[in-house]
Amino acid sequence: MTRLPSRDLRRDLYAAAAAALLFAAAALVGTAVEHRDGTLFVNWPPLLADWGPHAGPGTAAALVVAVAVVAYGPPLAARLPWRGLLLAVWGAGTAWTFSLALVDGWHRGIAHRLTTRYEYLQVIDRFDDIPAALRGFTDHILIGSPDHWPAHIAGHPPAAPLTFVYLDRIGLGGGAWAGVWCIVVGATAALAILVTVRALADERLARRAAPFLVLAPGAVWLGTSADGYFAAVAAWAAALLALAVTGRRPLWTGLASGLLFGLTVYLSYGLTLYVVIAAAVLFLGSARVRPLLFAGAGFLVVPAVFTALGFHWWEAYDLLVTRYHQGAGGTRPGAYWVWANLACQVLVVGLATAAGLRRTGVVLLRRPGAAEVRLAVLVGAALLAMLVADLSGMSKAETERIWLPFALWLLPSCAYLTAPRAWLTAQAALALLVNHLLWTGW
Repeated sequence: MTRLPSRDLRRDLYAAAAAALLFAAAALVGTAVEHRDGTLFVNWPPLLADWGPHAGPGTAAALVVAVAVVAYGPPLAARLPWRGLLLAVWGAGTAWTFSLALVDGWHRGIAHRLTTRYEYLQVIDRFDDIPAALRGFTDHILIGSPDHWPAHIAGHPPAAPLTFVYLDRIGLGGGAWAGVWCIVVGATAALAILVTVRALADERLARRAAPFLVLAPGAVWLGTSADGYFAAVAAWAAALLALAVTGRRPLWTGLASGLLFGLTVYLSYGLTLYVVIAAAVLFLGSARVRPLLFAGAGFLVVPAVFTALGFHWWEAYDLLVTRYHQGAGGTRPGAYWVWANLACQVLVVGLATAAGLRRTGVVLLRRPGAAEVRLAVLVGAALLAMLVADLSGMSKAETERIWLPFALWLLPSCAYLTAPRAWLTAQAALALLVNHLLWTGW
């Protein structure tokens, strides 16, 4: 007699199916809209991608990493020493991201990604005099201004391009080094999330979440989007804040957290919404005054330096809003993207996370245990930040990369799931299908 799945598992499958249907609806509706009036500015709605089945030098490696993590990830995550687990997560996550990027080949998958006409490496030579470039940064944001910045430079504060300027100055110039930097640093975001979950919830849940952070489908866009690097900086800011408010060396962890939060908002304007995640960390950590003072002092450093050098964040953001509406953002229909943005996240976080989010809601309603509830609050804060970004109207399309810093925080919800190997298989299969069937834009 065939044994039926448990009621909870059936509901998990319903949640995963609903997520798949949401993406299918976005694809069908988006294709119709794009064929009718061409206002979406994406070739394979709702993703910025092109259809093109292919394989590459990373195919075999990606399959090996996926099989290894599915087979050995859950038991190893349960028994490795904590520091050994973090090292294993970083190594396996880096290998997963590199192998997926190499499915597109070394040139297209890594070396060329950050050298296109929209990207940061196009402006390296315009920062020969950094103070002068910062003083005049806002003069080049609007289309029509003299030598206006390419889209990604205009769309971000100057800490983003300066990262690649300084890499160039220490001898790591060019697209290959920039791509490697984004992958290697971006893979540490998983470690920061695990540190945060352990500090604020418990180690058991962090260990259960670890394999899902390794096989994140979002690794398709982590390699080699600069948003993967941004995600790591922001995640470590939250992790250090969690350590500070739970009593782990509050002076140094608080100061370091503040510095990274300051850097975060000078890497991407949209990451000011990390305040929602930071608020959840403070709430769960029952913050005392001293760690907050240290974090606040650290936070002021980066804005003070940039302001002293002549860059004014609010002025630049105001101009960016105008620039956004000068380009595709002013044409893309908000009525479609307000829900299609969320559909994009189905491919970023995977069907397992859809099931995990269902369980997160159940945990918040039923409150089965303190650690589970604390994790649910953290995941819920990341989801709330994404919803605010969505409703802002400043995130129409391309959210498969833009929302990576928030989306990665949804993956720990998979710690609630039973049958982890089956769900990990689904996660890996989704990433492999996306990377082998589509030429992604990022």
